[in-house]
Amino acid sequence: MAAHSDGFHRRLYQVTPAALSGDTAQTSGMRRLEAISGRALGSDRLWMGQTHVAPGTASGDHHHGDSETGIYVVSGHPEFVFLDETGEEPVERRLRTGPGDYVYVPPWVPHREENPDPDEEAVVVIARTTQEAIVVNLPDLRWTGPAGAPGPDPEGRH
Repeated sequence: MAAHSDGFHRRLYQVTPAALSGDTAQTSGMRRLEAISGRALGSDRLWMGQTHVAPGTASGDHHHGDSETGIYVVSGHPEFVFLDETGEEPVERRLRTGPGDYVYVPPWVPHREENPDPDEEAVVVIARTTQEAIVVNLPDLRWTGPAGAPGPDPEGRH
């Protein structure tokens, strides 16, 4: 096995909860904490962190540009809301989740996170295919992808 010439590939990195940074793109109603990124550790193609949604709150509508997002629910019962535009009329859909569930958010898909529980904070771990947390805040859930980007999936996969 050949040795890597850059310092990044010579060791592992540990990020403790105390080292998480809130200095990242934010959306109203939630708090993102950065753990692994290009800025924090020099990662090349990965951003990873936590999102906290306070009891009884909802985030603003947003998307993550050309980044795919994987979400793992740690605690609480967050709900993920998006506009399903695969039928004749757009319909607002809601994914109700709990600890242990995973959610996939494709690039450019407008959505929001909600925590309807009046007492318990919802905490999720997120991973993105870009090294930084792209967040584009929106006025609503309508499709806002760039010209030429694939629109809502006609197969209904979200």
